[in-house]
Amino acid sequence: MINLSVNVNKIATLRNARGGNVPDVEQVAMDCERFGADGITVHPRPDERHIRRSDVFALRPLVRTEFNIEGYPSEQFMELVLSVRPTQATLVPDAPDALTSSAGWDVQANMEFLTGIVDRLKEAGVRTSIFVGTDLDNIRAAARTGADRVELYTGPFAEQFDNDPEAAVAPFVAAADTAHSVGLGLNAGHDLNLKNLKFFQQHVRHLAEVSIGHALISDALYLGLEATIKAYKECLK
Repeated sequence: MINLSVNVNKIATLRNARGGNVPDVEQVAMDCERFGADGITVHPRPDERHIRRSDVFALRPLVRTEFNIEGYPSEQFMELVLSVRPTQATLVPDAPDALTSSAGWDVQANMEFLTGIVDRLKEAGVRTSIFVGTDLDNIRAAARTGADRVELYTGPFAEQFDNDPEAAVAPFVAAADTAHSVGLGLNAGHDLNLKNLKFFQQHVRHLAEVSIGHALISDALYLGLEATIKAYKECLK
């Protein structure tokens, strides 16, 4: 069974739009686990426009499944992660003002930087994942940093899926096989949804985990959170 990690950033976005603590990010995270999620993902950004640093500290003792913190590995981010010590840290190349993650790392161009970050995280016992595209040489370079996993940026797959699903998934099939061949675990995320997820997982081998937030929370507005998580888990069977 492929793990489903629910990104709760959108819950924090809704809370922050009104102030106060409705909806309650901590309660939603616990509910996600209760309804079958295998992990909770957060992506704190410097401006705290959704998940706040205080949320990360509050969630850490509550999350009973895997806790995954995504973000650009600035010194501020590293201080947070090394203090909280989540199950996994996913390194993304976002600029501080990025609306959402829209590309993977050029690992070869950032080899020294990423290797140093991975070393610090692994010393702290935190599993490391590097957010990448489907370039095969780049994935091989990710393995040389010492990272445990890569997370494939699936935005291009989602964009092309409606027109040509076979062509959309082909680069990800090759990327997954390459990652596996060099000893990397495999995660995936970005714009995966109830329409394309089952097709993706049926074609992409070696997949350990998907991280889904925006689509899942949007579906929950119509289906309810429990039914939505069950539907996503069904896609991953």
